[in-house]
Amino acid sequence: MSTDAPIPSTVPLTGQHFLIECFGAHADLGAEALEALLKDSAKAGGATILSCHLHGFGKGGGVTGVALLAESHITVHTWPERRYAAFDVFMCGNCEAMRAAKVIEDAVPGATVDIRKVDRPGLRGDE
Repeated sequence: MSTDAPIPSTVPLTGQHFLIECFGAHADLGAEALEALLKDSAKAGGATILSCHLHGFGKGGGVTGVALLAESHITVHTWPERRYAAFDVFMCGNCEAMRAAKVIEDAVPGATVDIRKVDRPGLRGDE
């Protein structure tokens, strides 16, 4: 188990991981619209899309999906009955994960969106 100690500034980062919680109409988007959003997000971040697969759970159900990137991934899970959608953007290398996250945030004007960033270290601090 680890502690909540911050990553030392001397440790190089492997990438950035953004956890994006959306309350509102993001949850109403269907699989096709979400696939386009994941692809637009990846492109905005400068990532290379390897594949993209989404699955809808029928009328009134949510959608789950992933854009597999050469630089990691973007995922989505929606719960229309709760007006909630969770996105996950993890990008390594020279990608700009914040730009990718911003595309998701801006996709639905008026939605409440919370974005949290997690820096992913390249090495442990004691190496």
